[in-house]
Amino acid sequence: MEFNLANILQKSFERGIKYLVPVLVNTILWIVTLWIPYLNVGTTIGLMVGIITKMARDEEVSMTEIFKPEYRKFMGEYFLVMGFIMAGVMAGMIFLYIPGIVIAIAWMLAPLFVIDKGMTPIDAISKSNNVTYGKKWTIFGSLVIIGVAGMIALILGSVIFGMIPKIGSFLTAIWFIGAYALIITVNMACMSVIYGELGK
Repeated sequence: MEFNLANILQKSFERGIKYLVPVLVNTILWIVTLWIPYLNVGTTIGLMVGIITKMARDEEVSMTEIFKPEYRKFMGEYFLVMGFIMAGVMAGMIFLYIPGIVIAIAWMLAPLFVIDKGMTPIDAISKSNNVTYGKKWTIFGSLVIIGVAGMIALILGSVIFGMIPKIGSFLTAIWFIGAYALIITVNMACMSVIYGELGK
């Protein structure tokens, strides 16, 4: 696949629809079990990283994917790489925000490399920085377009369904939940498309 905005958006929406149900179920399970110490680390890694790597390879995602013990194995490395990313982004934000955004995009694939490829946090950050070089505008554009499209869909749907007498509130709530779930899944799918192309 040629790495351009149109292809990323097309693949993101296709993949988002395909994985909507398992991502929604895993997200609900993550919310329900978020209060359980230690387990919540593995489920967070599974949701934020594990599912995306499986989507990138077009593999099946089970309804209980986030509970796989393999995700807890990389707890220390995950915390380290996220700590480095947050420190880098915060340092970049001091210089009038834009450098922080650039660093966030440059290093965004590092957690995926750590969990999926077993790389060290430093090597993963370096790898992510290298593979995103020259492609940041495309990545930024795809994420912004998906985010804006999602917000417009939420607002328009809420306004339209809200005008329906008697059942408007119920339909609006259903639309909001469904649309928000799709937005989350398409965002994850977008990450999976980017990782699938650049992480080879």
